[in-house]
Amino acid sequence: MSQLGSPHLHFSSIGSTNDRARELADAGAPHGTLVSADEQSSGRGRQGREWVAPPGSSLLISLLLREPPPLLALVAAVAVAEVCGPAAKIKWPNDILLGVEEAPAGKVAGILCEARPQENWAIVGVGLNVALDLAQLPSELRGRAATLGLRSQQRAQVLERLVDQFEQALTLPDEEILTLWQRRDALLGKEIGWSEGELVASGTALGVSASGSLRVRREDGSELELSAGEVHLTAAGS
Repeated sequence: MSQLGSPHLHFSSIGSTNDRARELADAGAPHGTLVSADEQSSGRGRQGREWVAPPGSSLLISLLLREPPPLLALVAAVAVAEVCGPAAKIKWPNDILLGVEEAPAGKVAGILCEARPQENWAIVGVGLNVALDLAQLPSELRGRAATLGLRSQQRAQVLERLVDQFEQALTLPDEEILTLWQRRDALLGKEIGWSEGELVASGTALGVSASGSLRVRREDGSELELSAGEVHLTAAGS
């Protein structure tokens, strides 16, 4: 397999790097293909949420991985968090936060994994606020976002580090990925809420399971595992 980041297609503006990477995957592009952009007009996160990033402010990339590991979402989160520094925390399932200890925490990066298991490939999309000026964001987002506080020209350096971290994380055994993830768990021991159909449930986060699900203890003492594909944390648990 080719090294991650090669070939590398960069766009000054694109609808979605994930969409382009999926098209390339369908066309037979090799493992490690990287799509990046200075700006996205249709950037998105989980559950169709819009990803807002002024031009040149963020690292916007998508990586094509063939034969992806079962814990790909956790691998990606560990790699991105490492790039964001020792203070970065991971909020299950796909957010990287800064300022957790000071509160309120701000989201510095989001990860969107999209897979096609029958064809044995997956796309890892990352939006990382490298040089974001928080004052440029809509007022409702300013208190919920964070930035690395670097210059736009430093995005290339951050990208190189991120690709290196992905390379390293993909070689680690599942047990080590789980350990690294748990050290950065932003929800561990906290009261959270989540949706169950039309109802809202609540409980205490207990960390992630060996399969990457979120373990929670309900108020009645019973425990269950939440799947990122089936539920989402409510605002009360954010």
